[in-house]
Amino acid sequence: MGIDDIFAEDAVYIESWGPKYENRTMIKHWFKEWNTRGKVVIWDIIQYFHDENQTVVQWNFKNVMNDGSIENFDGITLVKWTEDGKIRFLKEFGCNLNTYNPYQNSKTPQFRDEKANWF
Repeated sequence: MGIDDIFAEDAVYIESWGPKYENRTMIKHWFKEWNTRGKVVIWDIIQYFHDENQTVVQWNFKNVMNDGSIENFDGITLVKWTEDGKIRFLKEFGCNLNTYNPYQNSKTPQFRDEKANWF
């Protein structure tokens, strides 16, 4: 199935790090353009929950960009559906895979000295 079959004409797609695409034409443009710069190597669905016109999906995602950079993170997506089964709204939420317990060695939190990821 193509994007026309999946997304409503007035669909909104929000990536976990901020970009927002406000109609199917823009979603198609972004998807086509992004795939010239990188490749998805993993997008595994862990589980999903569906109720009426909404679905929540838990997933793991990994891509390799043409410049050699790699992104790998867990995420959750909220999807809202139209009456005819197309995506009207999709919003991603990302989570760092490199988790840790900041209280492992102390009652005072010891946070890593690293830049937070974009999500």
